Amino acid sequence: MSLILLDKSDGVATITLNRPQAMNALSQSLRRELCSACNDVSADQSIHALIVTGAGERAFTAGLDLKELGESGLGPANDRDAETNPVFTLTNMPIPVIGAINGVAITGGFELALACDIRIASTNARFADTHARVGITPGWGLSQKLSRFIGLSRACELSFTGQFLDAKTACEWGLVNRVYEPDELLDAAQALALDMTTIDREFLKTYKHMIMQGFDMNFGDAMVYEDKMSKPYNAAVSMDEVEKRRLAIIERGRKLKG
Repeated sequence: MSLILLDKSDGVATITLNRPQAMNALSQSLRRELCSACNDVSADQSIHALIVTGAGERAFTAGLDLKELGESGLGPANDRDAETNPVFTLTNMPIPVIGAINGVAITGGFELALACDIRIASTNARFADTHARVGITPGWGLSQKLSRFIGLSRACELSFTGQFLDAKTACEWGLVNRVYEPDELLDAAQALALDMTTIDREFLKTYKHMIMQGFDMNFGDAMVYEDKMSKPYNAAVSMDEVEKRRLAIIERGRKLKG
């Protein structure tokens, strides 16, 4: 059985972690297959957006396979190679990544969820940072990302207790954008991704790069960076194309309203 399922249709790729009997735990083999699938998607010029989810309704992923770590050591916990660490591979994806969080996302699985650009969740989703409970410090970015996404106090509460965060609260805290019933989650993710396919792929890549680069800077430097990137890009834009797109936006609004 393949540990990763990859589907491509209508400009959207969907990667499914396919180890439900083990809560989609990130074994070495699964991590390598996931990185390979991400590289395949990244190189496919027909794909505008990527959805990442887990098989079944119990788990997005329970994180690193602790049984395997017990036999091989803790090297993977600090792996920063984009060829073997799916968090860094997803972070480097040039196109938008939508995490469809279908169940628990625990520790390394939480880190994988945080690597997605956009997160939506089913009512079955729960998030937990159990690094402190296990006695292993994060090596894939969680200690720095979580506080930036939900605030320092909330991140400290989760990380210092290992408590689970339910989907509703995760949405209220801004960790996920929306919550759906389990049988509605993938349809919602697909609809969101399909909407992105109506945007020029190269523009999506450019805009994502601007947002992510700026997010890593302080606000003043980020504003300077935006100006540096924006001026030459906009100088090359045809005003005729802008007008065509303006009219298309008006028509889109009319359809959505109707």
